[in-house]
Amino acid sequence: MRRIALTLALAALVVATPAVPQTAPARVVLVQAGQVLDRPGKPARGPSTIVIREGRVVDVRSGLLDASAAEFAGAKVIDLRDKYVLPGLVDSHVHLTSDTGGVLAQLEQVQLTPAAKAYNALTNAQKTLSAGFTTVRNLGDRDGVTLALRDAIRDGQVVGPNIIDAGTSISTTSGHMDAALGFRDDLRDALDSHDNLCDGADACRRAVRLQVARGVDVIKIATTGGVNSRIGAGLGQQMFDDEVRAIVETAKLYGKKVAVHAHGQDGVKVALAAGVNSIEHGTTLDDECLELFRKSGAYYVPTLSTVNGYLERLAADPNAYSPAVRAKVDWRIRITGESLRKAVPKGVKIAFGTDAGVSKHGRNADEFELMVKNGMTSMQALEAATVNAADLLGLSDDVGTLEPGKRADLIAVDGDPLADVTVLKRVPFVMKDGAVFKDERAGRGS
Repeated sequence: MRRIALTLALAALVVATPAVPQTAPARVVLVQAGQVLDRPGKPARGPSTIVIREGRVVDVRSGLLDASAAEFAGAKVIDLRDKYVLPGLVDSHVHLTSDTGGVLAQLEQVQLTPAAKAYNALTNAQKTLSAGFTTVRNLGDRDGVTLALRDAIRDGQVVGPNIIDAGTSISTTSGHMDAALGFRDDLRDALDSHDNLCDGADACRRAVRLQVARGVDVIKIATTGGVNSRIGAGLGQQMFDDEVRAIVETAKLYGKKVAVHAHGQDGVKVALAAGVNSIEHGTTLDDECLELFRKSGAYYVPTLSTVNGYLERLAADPNAYSPAVRAKVDWRIRITGESLRKAVPKGVKIAFGTDAGVSKHGRNADEFELMVKNGMTSMQALEAATVNAADLLGLSDDVGTLEPGKRADLIAVDGDPLADVTVLKRVPFVMKDGAVFKDERAGRGS
C-alpha cells in the first residue's frame, strides 16, 4: 500500500507542481561577474566572464566579455557585474521531508501520508535551491519519498537541487532510527517496517543490501543514540563493533560510502576504526577521535544549525519536546561548537552540513555564521560547502568549483562573503546546470 500511495503522490507532483521560475539553458551563456571565487581555497578573481555551453562551464576568462566577439555571437549575456559569484553550495546533511520537531514531529509521523511527505520534500528542496544550495545529501527518510524526488529532478520532471540520497537510515532496534520509539508496543509493526533495523552482524549486512536494492547513493547509519530519539538511553554507543564492521564492509562491497550519525566518543571511534567516510554531529570529540579522523581521512560534518531549530521551537513552546528529549536538547545547545573548535587546528577535514529538517529548510546558510564563530575562517567555511562537500559526496568532477567541464551551478551575492560570511544568507541569483532558477535583480522578479 505504501508503494501504491507513493506512486500516486509522485504522479500528482509532476502534474500539479506549479511552474518554477527557471529558464531553459541557452546553448552559450556568458555570465559577467564583478568578482569570482571560482576555486574556493584560492584567491578570488576580479571582473571575469564565465563561459557556459549546454549547462557546463567552458572557461572562466578575465574581463567582461559580451556577445560582440565572433566566437560568442548569439550568446545570452547575464550581467552580474555588481555581484560576487561563486560555485553553487553543497549541504552534506539534510532531511527534506519535514522540518517539524519535537512532539509535533511524533504526531506528524502517524498523520502524514507518503503523498503529503512527497509534497513537503519538493517544497523543501526548492527552498533549499533558492537559498543557493544546488546539491544536497539527504540522509534518511521513509517511504522512498526523496529517492523518487531525486530521480524526478534528474529526469527534468520537477526542479530542485541535485540529490545524493541514503534511503532509510540504519540502526539497531531501539536505536536512533527506530521509528516506533515513543509509541505503544502494539503499534510497532504498523510504524516500522524493520528493514532498516539490524541486531547482529548478519542482520546488518542484510539491512545494507536492502537499501542498495532500493537504489540509494550512500548508506547512513547510527552508532549512537540521538538527541531527538524518543528514549532516555543516552547518546553513547548503541551498535556493537562487529555490527558496524559488517555494515561498512557490505557498503564497500557495493561501492557505497557510509555516513554515520554519532554523538558520543565511543560511537565515533568504532565508526572511524571501521573505515566510514563521514561522522555527522560528532558532538564530543576528544584527541583520540581527532587522530582517528586524520589517519582515516574521514570528514567531520558538524551540523551546528540544529541548535537554531531547538531554540526557535522552545521559544515558541517550552513543552515542544518530551522530558527525555528536552534534557538532550539542552545538552546539545550547551556543547555545540566545542568539537569544531578542536577539530579545525588539528587539520581534520570539514564538510558543510546543517541537518536541515531539525533546523529550517531554506536557511541552510545560517551554518556559515556558526562555523566562523566556532573557529573557521570564512574561506574555510566556503571550502567546506564547495570543494570539501563535493569530495565527500564523490562529486568533485561535477561540482564544487567553477572550472571547465563542471556543471554550471553558481550563485551570486551582494558583498564579499570572505569579508562577511553572512551575505550568503541572502542569495539573489541562482543558476543550476546553466539554467537560471532565481533572479532577483531589479525588474526581474524572483
